[in-house]
Amino acid sequence: MAGIDDRFDFLPLNIAVMTISDTRDESTDTSGGLLIDRLTGAGHALADRAIVKDEVPAIQARLRDWIADPGVDVILTTGGTGFAPRDVTPEAVRPLLDRVMDGFSVVFHQASQTTVGVATLQSRALAGQAGETFIFCVPGSTGACRDAWDLVLDAELDSRFRPCSLVGQIPRCRGICP
Repeated sequence: MAGIDDRFDFLPLNIAVMTISDTRDESTDTSGGLLIDRLTGAGHALADRAIVKDEVPAIQARLRDWIADPGVDVILTTGGTGFAPRDVTPEAVRPLLDRVMDGFSVVFHQASQTTVGVATLQSRALAGQAGETFIFCVPGSTGACRDAWDLVLDAELDSRFRPCSLVGQIPRCRGICP
């Protein structure tokens, strides 16, 4: 049965959060703030935080820095996944991925449909692995970030989740997770 198995230890991850927006700053970044509150509340560490303009070179530059940093296990991005002309997150992230996690989009959309209905179709959420770093790109609304964390990422990034968790694929956790 799928779920948290308290017989195993929780292994905190180092997670960086990138808000992709032309208009937000730290005082107005409710989506990035929610993700930070959720990940730290779950016991993970905030590795870094950035607010980056909706521009492919800027997004890729920050992502490359974090991908190269052994102190960053996971990157969460919020924003830029819609269909507005300035929404370029998938175009910026996809070329950096060595592997695409197709299932994330499917599961995110299934979970999101329970809260926003067919409006979930307006998101181009995606995830994958760049080098040894996992990247999850979710929409910029606070509600979408809540859905992504509460209904998908909280369990997937918990080393105690069974039958398996993505944590076992993070280099410093290999062999630690059963």
